[in-house]
Amino acid sequence: MKNIIPFKKDVIFKTNLSEITSISLENTLNLKDDTISGDFIISGEYKISDNSTTVEPFDITLPFEIIMDDRFDTSKATIDIDDFYYEIVNNNVLSVSIDVLVDHLTDKPLIEVDELVDVTPVREVLESEEEEMKEIEEVKEEERCIEPEEVKEEVVDESSEVEEKINSIFSQFSSQNEYVTYNVFILRDGDTLDSIMEKYNVSLDELKKYNDLSNLQLGDKIIIPNNYERD
Repeated sequence: MKNIIPFKKDVIFKTNLSEITSISLENTLNLKDDTISGDFIISGEYKISDNSTTVEPFDITLPFEIIMDDRFDTSKATIDIDDFYYEIVNNNVLSVSIDVLVDHLTDKPLIEVDELVDVTPVREVLESEEEEMKEIEEVKEEERCIEPEEVKEEVVDESSEVEEKINSIFSQFSSQNEYVTYNVFILRDGDTLDSIMEKYNVSLDELKKYNDLSNLQLGDKIIIPNNYERD
């Protein structure tokens, strides 16, 4: 496989440049670690004007470096000059074009299956994290959908222990007591006694009558009286 690499450079002369009478190109290019580097050495003679009978020598060194595409195997590649041409521009500029030929290139072989990285453990971890996030979102969505009254009914219906506790507490008060209904509140993350008292319009003393507030934890059930007077 061959690859042509074009190179172009404009060289400005300090004097007038009328005609190139002779020119030659040499190079010190070499290939190492997929990088071609070296110099183009252009030398020759030129006339300052059309009427001039004398010629002036010139010697130009142009550095060159390029990194080959990593899909190529360059271990057996060779470097040569495929084409070289020039033109005079504005009577003082030598425009040089060089085509570098890189021959005997081959495509690198595809990676064998046994050399591929096993991404299965990474995929399993990502899938596990995704499932965990879905479960957390589902729990949050259920908590947002539950109304206080629904929580009250669910807890009272499913827990005879809570019902016994409530009956025991209310047995301490006479029938003339002003509290005749109640709510059962489940303590969630972020809840505080202040937020509960503000939400249900009860005082700390009223809560203490029905609950042990000394060591509350998440999930604990708090009995909250509704402050309505009987007729």
